[in-house]
Amino acid sequence: MHILMLVKEFIEDIKKQKLRAFLTTFAVAWGTMVVILLMAFGAGLAFRMREGLLNAADRIITVWPNQTSVKYQGLPIGRRIRLIEADAELLRRSIPMVSQVCPQLGKHGVRLRRGGRTALTYMEGVYANFEFMRRMYPVAGGRFLDEMDLQQKRRVLFLGSVIAGELFGDENPIGKICEVDGLPFTVVGILPKKLQTSMNNGPDDRRAVIPYSTFQSIYSRRFLNSIILQPTNPLEGKRIKDEVFRVLGRKHRFDPADEKALFVWDTAEFVAQQETVFLGLNIFLGVVGAMTLLIAGVGVANIMYVVVKERTREIGVKRAVGAKRWHIMLQIIFESLLMSSAGGVAGILLAVGIIRMVWMIPAGDGAMQFLGRPLLSNAVMGAAVSLLAFIGLLAGIFPAHKAARIDPVEALRYE
Repeated sequence: MHILMLVKEFIEDIKKQKLRAFLTTFAVAWGTMVVILLMAFGAGLAFRMREGLLNAADRIITVWPNQTSVKYQGLPIGRRIRLIEADAELLRRSIPMVSQVCPQLGKHGVRLRRGGRTALTYMEGVYANFEFMRRMYPVAGGRFLDEMDLQQKRRVLFLGSVIAGELFGDENPIGKICEVDGLPFTVVGILPKKLQTSMNNGPDDRRAVIPYSTFQSIYSRRFLNSIILQPTNPLEGKRIKDEVFRVLGRKHRFDPADEKALFVWDTAEFVAQQETVFLGLNIFLGVVGAMTLLIAGVGVANIMYVVVKERTREIGVKRAVGAKRWHIMLQIIFESLLMSSAGGVAGILLAVGIIRMVWMIPAGDGAMQFLGRPLLSNAVMGAAVSLLAFIGLLAGIFPAHKAARIDPVEALRYE
């Protein structure tokens, strides 16, 4: 019942200050909307960038051979390190923190042909586990390479969506024959279009993949382009990198401390760095939105100061008949929070509506694929509501404190 009386008094005060109350509520709604939109767009951008990186390499460690930069055991500087398939197996056996390995062979300028259509691409020869390590998931009706393909050296081919479109047009490529440098291969799967923000040797959409054993038998390649390692725990990246240098350094006779002998890229470490950057970005966007909402809070405080002034006699009567100071403060703070909540709800509804409208716009291939997918997560909503409550409380405390300090005798004389 006491709450209903407070609400009734709040409504009466609003009726006396309609225009000011409307403008203040609108300012709160606008500030709330800005906070949510900025944080939602920031969260969406961070998520898309993270997914784009993981689509290129899902928390893996890639090892490329390079040249030595220091003398070791009488061997000269600049000696080229060459990796072979046995090195991949050696790393798998020697490093317990590694769950899977995949050696990679690659060749630029491979000519693919289907009928009168041709395309040049970078082609890789890999193991079957490459599918999960590099997120090369096929479209429905197709598949990636499997163990039987490797064991039997089958001429099967997995294509990126873009190059498949160039070769087959609107035709379904799965099960069809495609020539690879003049040799017939059967297309077993197509990679759907995927967001990719990191790559080597071109995007996966233009990539061709065949079994490692088939690649080796056709091109007689012995030396690897790289080795992919899958850590059992992505946080063990530093230890795994040290072990890679130790194990391969011992076999290929280079100093394990020679960081130029191998180039090692830990995508989990890079993802962590990117998340730190985007966390800072989201905090910055939240602060910018909070400044807008803070200005609206000044308007709420102004309204409450006017309310206190108009209720001076009423407050004096309440104090004279025994009302405690905290009762007076509670009433003013409650009304401040109520006004902030009204504007906040409106702002939240506006933000949700705008976000849904943005999601209806096709993302395309440009900037919209990153900026056009805001995420209204629980964290974003929680931050917005917490900030709104803080501003409403702050806007009510100072007027409430002034009201509580009113002297009952002086208040009864107030006109």
